Amino acid sequence: MAIPALPGQTRTPPSVAAVEGFNTAPADEAHATLLTCLHSLRWAHRIADHRPYPDLDSLLAAADEAAYDLSPTDLAEALAAESLPALPEDTYSAAHTALSAAHAAYEARFGHVFVIYLGDVAPEEALDRILEGIRSRLANDPDEERVVAAEELRRLARGRLISALVNPTPPAAPK
Repeated sequence: MAIPALPGQTRTPPSVAAVEGFNTAPADEAHATLLTCLHSLRWAHRIADHRPYPDLDSLLAAADEAAYDLSPTDLAEALAAESLPALPEDTYSAAHTALSAAHAAYEARFGHVFVIYLGDVAPEEALDRILEGIRSRLANDPDEERVVAAEELRRLARGRLISALVNPTPPAAPK
């Protein structure tokens, strides 16, 4: 399975042990991990409740299927938890102003934050991709944009799930 990487990078797929670790994690830990990928309770429960997965491809297929099945309420829940992608620290202030204005127009039109998957974009191209995406998607009607936003959320969730398996966060120590 090919995992997208930024130009000049190599990306190591999650190991079999990482998938097995997800399969055997306590339910609350699996839900917490999944909610960092996509903030939809229904999506997280559906994936966690169908464990174990025989391999990464099966887990990702289940995540995709669950994302395709998001109801309008689930989609609204997931979008409400999203934020704009962070810009590199050295981004000039005019770019921040342009992004803020474009995002405000998008949010006023559609009622939710703009989401876009940037996993296959070089960091120096991210701002242009975001601005281009907002501007082109402002022409969508609300129903069409809901479909596009749902697809971008699915792609984001998939990328975040891969990252969570490659770089798992250790559980917090009890207090």
